[in-house]
Amino acid sequence: MSIFPLAPLIIILLGILSTALLGFGLYFVIGWYLGWITVVALLVTGIVMLVFSLLGRFIILALLASPAENEPTPSRSREVEQIHRPDGTNIHVEFFGDRDAPPIIFTHGWSCNSTHWYYIKQALENEFRLILWDVPGTGKSGEVPDNDYSMENLATDLEAVLDLAGDKPAIIFGHSMGGMILLTFCRLFPQHLGTRVAGLGLVNTTFTNPVHTAPLTNILRALQKPLLEPILYIMIALSPIVWVQTWLSYLNGTSHITGRLSSFAGRPTMGQLDYLMNRSARVSPSVLGRQMLGMMHYDATGVLEKIQIPTLIISANKDAATVVESSHYMHEQIKNSELVVLAPSGHMSMMEQHEEFVEAVASFARRCTRSTYSSVN
Repeated sequence: MSIFPLAPLIIILLGILSTALLGFGLYFVIGWYLGWITVVALLVTGIVMLVFSLLGRFIILALLASPAENEPTPSRSREVEQIHRPDGTNIHVEFFGDRDAPPIIFTHGWSCNSTHWYYIKQALENEFRLILWDVPGTGKSGEVPDNDYSMENLATDLEAVLDLAGDKPAIIFGHSMGGMILLTFCRLFPQHLGTRVAGLGLVNTTFTNPVHTAPLTNILRALQKPLLEPILYIMIALSPIVWVQTWLSYLNGTSHITGRLSSFAGRPTMGQLDYLMNRSARVSPSVLGRQMLGMMHYDATGVLEKIQIPTLIISANKDAATVVESSHYMHEQIKNSELVVLAPSGHMSMMEQHEEFVEAVASFARRCTRSTYSSVN
């Protein structure tokens, strides 16, 4: 799910709605069974509410999405490695492709995991060495023991993943929050740019607090301290309850409605929409809340003009999380950069426009590889 600043509020509101839907359905049915309720219409209403609470997503998916042949699956590699960090965090890393091929590292976004790069794996594993990792607290990576989900801490995790690329310069891509981790990495470890890192890929991301580059930013800025941040602390404190409610929202399909509106510009496939909401529901709300707080304290504005290596910026014309002007600004500041705006596309451009997205990534990676190889020789 995108709409960064408002996502936690939406999650909580949908959870309350989903709980009420299930609760009233149970009340009407149990009340009829015990004789409290005698009106047949209320019994029928209760049955409908219960059925919708558990199976509503199938109806919503049929209304909002279309079937397709090539649907995302949570496929994982048999070649894996666990990185054990000094703070006690365990990071799950997967590898696709030949060990001797040029390496590309992919960092996923908020409420996602490494399996979101489904179409990239399909298209590029025969040409490149793909290194995919689950950001701590998501997928198969463990949560951070000290709850430090700042972009700085996650950027140091990325440096540890970079070690797995070996002696070949790697290209590093980041989507959404992953792009923020990349730019923070550039600020903290500039010595790696041009040596261990041959190119950067910034996908549907921003250079500063996402509240400042989201649609309706003036309203969101005013709401950050009095509303948005308190909601995050509530989400963290009530994480087990919010998690159950999130799964109810997934089952009844209300989360699919917000996911369709916030993450896609056109009509996604059924598999894409359901996959996105299913993976999002698997992430602990406490992790989501702390990652969001980390993003609200993030700023990489000053590092943009210092980036000298080839950079690909991929944006979407109808991104509900980050306005396209943010990508244009990064393109202006990073001298050796190119900008690709996918259309029509929302925040999940690597799914919605996956063919164009893969082509942009592949072309950029090939250019970086040729340039690196030529300079070495």
